[in-house]
Amino acid sequence: MAFVIAVAQRKGGAGKSTIAANLATAFAEAGERVALLDVDPQRSLARWDELRGQARRARPLHFEAPSGWRVPVVLDRLRRDQDIVLLDTAPHDDTDARVAIRAADLVLVPLQPSAADLWSMDATLDLAKKEGRPVALVLNRVPGAGRLRDQVSALIGQRGLPLLTPMLGNRTAFAQAFMAGLGAVEAAPRGVAAEEARALAEALRGLRKD
Repeated sequence: MAFVIAVAQRKGGAGKSTIAANLATAFAEAGERVALLDVDPQRSLARWDELRGQARRARPLHFEAPSGWRVPVVLDRLRRDQDIVLLDTAPHDDTDARVAIRAADLVLVPLQPSAADLWSMDATLDLAKKEGRPVALVLNRVPGAGRLRDQVSALIGQRGLPLLTPMLGNRTAFAQAFMAGLGAVEAAPRGVAAEEARALAEALRGLRKD
């Protein structure tokens, strides 16, 4: 049975689509059968997948963009056929986001090291709690210097929330890879961004319960 991860954050601009794409490609690099679902009406990953079809370095991924009643139907099928299923959810509390969270084995909540992201994540945490889903937090677009990262990490720790140790830096390599329909592990496999994506995938793999 597949490990289903819903990447969810009510605040827009947290980097959900970029994280989902980079995790999908990192899992695929490790030999996992990966499905990537875009249930965000913005359809950023759908455009990414179109570009991916033209990229020589792209590893095989299963991609779909279901909505409404089709989301649980597609998930039921992919659970049997894949090792990992990643869902990019809408940046607000709509029906498809609820369905994705309800079906997930884990809700991954990305946030930038900022007060706005820290405050806005509560709606997503509340929704995951209502649905009885476990959560994990990951810091994204982390600057290379400054105290903000440590301050935000400390505040998360004070609340007893599960913050993953791997984090993704504020690196142009992620944006450049995304614009080419790739993940960092494909566009620049020896780069720092690729190593960060692999570390995050490995941390999530450790949370899987067989």
